Amino acid sequence: MILLEFFILGMITFFMKGGQCELTEVFAEAGSQAVLPCKCDPSSTYPHAVIWTKANKGTVWRKQKSGLQYWGSGWTRNGTQRAQCFHSQFERGDYSLQINSVRMEDGGMYSCKITQGSQLTENVVMLRIMKVRASPLVPIWGKDVTITCDVTPYPDGATLRWTLNNSPFVPSTETTPPKVVKEEATLRINGKWTCVVEYKGKEAQASATLAVKGIIKPSEDSTKLYAAVGSDVYFPCVLSPGLIPSSSAWERIKPGSLFRANTLPLPASFSTSSPPSKSPYDISASMKEVKVEDEGRYRCSVTIEGQQLTRYMQLLIAKIERSVVSKKKGSVALTCKLTDTSEITGYEWVHVAYDLNGTQSVGSPQKGKTLTINEMSEENRGEWVCRFYGKQGMLGNVTYHLQLMSGLTGEKQARMSQNTTVIVGLSILLLILLLILAQMYKNHRRRKRIFQFPALETIVHAASNEREERERNRVKK
Repeated sequence: MILLEFFILGMITFFMKGGQCELTEVFAEAGSQAVLPCKCDPSSTYPHAVIWTKANKGTVWRKQKSGLQYWGSGWTRNGTQRAQCFHSQFERGDYSLQINSVRMEDGGMYSCKITQGSQLTENVVMLRIMKVRASPLVPIWGKDVTITCDVTPYPDGATLRWTLNNSPFVPSTETTPPKVVKEEATLRINGKWTCVVEYKGKEAQASATLAVKGIIKPSEDSTKLYAAVGSDVYFPCVLSPGLIPSSSAWERIKPGSLFRANTLPLPASFSTSSPPSKSPYDISASMKEVKVEDEGRYRCSVTIEGQQLTRYMQLLIAKIERSVVSKKKGSVALTCKLTDTSEITGYEWVHVAYDLNGTQSVGSPQKGKTLTINEMSEENRGEWVCRFYGKQGMLGNVTYHLQLMSGLTGEKQARMSQNTTVIVGLSILLLILLLILAQMYKNHRRRKRIFQFPALETIVHAASNEREERERNRVKK
C-alpha cells in the first residue's frame, strides 16, 4: 500500500507541470519541537491538496482539496496528535509541519507535496534529531562515565565539538569517533554538557546536565580547616542527597603517611555522633576545645555500591603568642601564629571593646602579623582579634583577651597594696581592743571573788592593823 502511494505520487510529479524539489536541513533536540518548512504561492485560486510523508513510514499528515485532514498512524501520543500543521497559516500558503516531543526515531527524510491545479510543488526536508546521554545515568565518584552525542541520521562531513558549562572541553584522552567522551567521574565533569555540530555552514546543538554523585562537601580533597586553640571545629563530610553509604569511618593519618594502616588515634573530643535531625547522607564530625597537638590530616571514608570514596582534610591550628617588649612601659607584642601559612596572604588586627552595658565597639583594622600594644593602657582593654586571609577571603580568626592577661597587673597590684594596708591596720586595732577587753574582764572577775566574803575581809584587815600596831610599840620601847 505504501509503495503504491509513493508510485502514484511519483507518476503525478512526473506528468504535472512546474514540479520542483528543494532540500532543507532541520536539526532538533530530542524532546523539543521541530518545524519542517513547506510553503507555496498563496496567490493561486485553486484549492490546495497537501501531503506530508516520511521515507519508509508513509503518510504523516495530508489535506485534501475539500479541506478534510488525515493523520498517519504512529503520530499520536496520549490521544494528542504529535504532528500537525498551522491552520492559521494555510491562507498564506504555509503548510509547515510541526512535530512535538520529537524522538530519535523521528529523524529521517520527509517530503511535502502541494498540488495547485495542475502544478505540483515538492519540498524535501531532512530532519536530524540530536541527543546527549550519559552512561551510567547517575555516575558515582571515581567510576568511569561515557558521554555520547547521538545524531540521527548523522550528517557525513559534519564536525563535532564539546563544551562544558559553556566553555570548550578538552577530553583527557582522545576518542574515535569524537562524539563519544570517556572520563572519570569527578567534579571536573559536573555541569552542562553541550554537543555542537557544524554542517553546511550552520550550527546545531543539544545539551544534558551531568551530576556526579559522591562526597559533595568538602568539594575538593585536601581541604584546609582553620581553628583557634580552645575553640570548636567542624569536619564536613556530606554526600549527594539520597546517596546513603553502606559504611563510613573517620581516621587520623600519620604525618607524611599515604597508607591506610598508618593512622593515629582520634582526639578524645572528636565526635561522629549524629543528632536526630541529621540526614543519613551527612556523616560530618566535630571536635571541641582544639589543642595544638590536634593539628594534622583527617580522612572521611564511605562505601557506596561497593565503591569506596574518601575525602582528606587538613586541620590547621591558630594561636596568639605574647612577648614582652618593655616591662617598664608595659609594651607587649602579639604575634598571630599558624601551623601552616602556605595559603595565607595577609593578617589583620581588630580591637573589640565592651562598655558597662555590654555594647560592642570595633576599632579600625591594623595590618600585619605582629601587633605591639601597651597593656597598661585602659583603652586597650577588651579583645584583640587576628584575622588571617587567603585568596578566597578570610580563612579564620583567633582572639587575645587582654583583660585576662598581665597587662593590667600594675594597676591591680596597686589596688591590692592599698587594700592590704587597710586590712592590716584594722587587724591591729581589733587585736588591741581584744586585749583591753580581756584585761577588763580579768579585773572584773578578781573583784567579784573578793566581794563574795566580806567578813573574812574585815578579819584580815583587823589582824593586819593589830600586827602593825604591835610593831610600832616595840620600836618605841
